[in-house]
Amino acid sequence: MSDWQSFLAGRGASLDPAAGASFGNPLAELLAARDGTIVADLSHNALLAVTGDDAAAFLHGQFTNDVQALAPGAAQRNGWCSPKGRLLATLLLLRRDDGFLMMLPAEIAEPVAKRLRMFVLRSKVKIEDASERFRCIGIAGKGAAAAAGRAFGRAPAVMASVERDGSTCVALAIDRFVVLAAIESAPALWEALAREATQAGKDAWEWTAIRAGIPTVVAKTQDEFVPQMANFELVGGVSFKKGCYPGQEIVARTQYRGILKKRMALAHLPGDVRPQPGDNVYGATFGDQAAGKVVAATPSPEGGFDALVVAQLESLEAGELRFGSVAGTPMEIRSRPPAAS
Repeated sequence: MSDWQSFLAGRGASLDPAAGASFGNPLAELLAARDGTIVADLSHNALLAVTGDDAAAFLHGQFTNDVQALAPGAAQRNGWCSPKGRLLATLLLLRRDDGFLMMLPAEIAEPVAKRLRMFVLRSKVKIEDASERFRCIGIAGKGAAAAAGRAFGRAPAVMASVERDGSTCVALAIDRFVVLAAIESAPALWEALAREATQAGKDAWEWTAIRAGIPTVVAKTQDEFVPQMANFELVGGVSFKKGCYPGQEIVARTQYRGILKKRMALAHLPGDVRPQPGDNVYGATFGDQAAGKVVAATPSPEGGFDALVVAQLESLEAGELRFGSVAGTPMEIRSRPPAAS
């Protein structure tokens, strides 16, 4: 058990290698995410550091967003695509004075780093795991900006950061923040935040991402979605004015020729069977052929599960999705992107 895990256990956390920390009352954590403020352990994520004289140019040529335009202290969502234009990773990219930090799910971090290194060639670029240099903490909810402001002197603007005592706070939205806490100050920072927020684990944090419509690619959904299928351009993850990157022609063709047949929507599934990323969803029009896939799902504060699903526009418009099979449990479509309205 790491020092950080020991600290969280001392704060009442139960630790699961797959699910991360939980603080004894999952429903209370979810309700706090919906109605109050949470401070969440984000140990299910990893950090990759990309440094070197050519780091900006290298990442600009690999990712879906305009990395060259990113100023030190600023952040952006980014995608990394296969040559087929399908997402291999979605990530948060922070530019620092000494290079870049990428936050992405731990389960795909090492394969992504290994594949990225294949394209470095003679560029002056170094890619290394920086997870042990920081502790990742999330702050979300109605009081998140106030809590971040008290901890860091001020709350940063959206997709900007502030630093204090070696720790960095990045605003993902007006009510969602990621803290990259220096190891030595992480426990005190957590305790300060926990005085005004409910301690929470992975599910509560991921629920806030699902409700915000933020897709996260994991191992089971790699190479499944063109960015627009997952609404990634709608959350600022794609630049259509930058130069080439892997899959760029397909992404651009999808955007400008109007050939998109699937979109991501927020759905609710009643019952106690938890959907998993990559699970199929079905629509009556398509019979036994899957109409789409689950991107992410977490328990809902109201019971059942809230999920992001990428599905055929026809099924979304008809509101006829079912989980698991064409005769499976109906899914209620809670919101759809503009193109699916």
